[in-house]
Amino acid sequence: MTELPLFPLQTVLFPGGLLSLKVFEARYLDLAAACLREQRPFGVVALHKGQEVRRAGEAVVFEDVGVLAEIVELDGAQPGILHLRCRGTRRFRIATTQQRADGLWVAQAELLPGDAAVAPAEAVHETVRGLANAIASLKSQGVEPFEAPYRFDDAGWVANRWCEILPIPLAAKQRLMELDDAQVRLGLVDEFLRGQGVLKPR
Repeated sequence: MTELPLFPLQTVLFPGGLLSLKVFEARYLDLAAACLREQRPFGVVALHKGQEVRRAGEAVVFEDVGVLAEIVELDGAQPGILHLRCRGTRRFRIATTQQRADGLWVAQAELLPGDAAVAPAEAVHETVRGLANAIASLKSQGVEPFEAPYRFDDAGWVANRWCEILPIPLAAKQRLMELDDAQVRLGLVDEFLRGQGVLKPR
């Protein structure tokens, strides 16, 4: 078990994914400062109930599985506001939580194993090519959605990047992120794309 400060958000972070945060609440400004000073990550968990900004008396419920985030860039040009760019690393499962007086949630959490480095199955090669095309299209619009290098030979990386850009509900993204088998995750993405007509039906 390891102690993790938590940042509940209305989004799902995936390992290898990028996350931009605008931080202005005192509890999260302190969190960012401590993580930078101590060179340690914080935990991002998807909100199941409640808001990202603290409201007196409002119940907050978040998912049990989240992803560690490490700060890779910081912009503190505006007084009292930090713009953070973070990278997702490992998944974790929460065992217990407590909320401190300043509102910050802290968890005792178990780190989960990362995806095994396996090549995408031949049946989903069209989905791999589809991601390469989607990246090229976004870059032509001046959008750099993912961090290089692009690992098209890694089923987990391909599945995670698709999950980040697909228009699916937050709960569905959460369930996909929780799956331990990268090939299964990528297979579900492939089924979704075919069901939506993005790829030809089998």
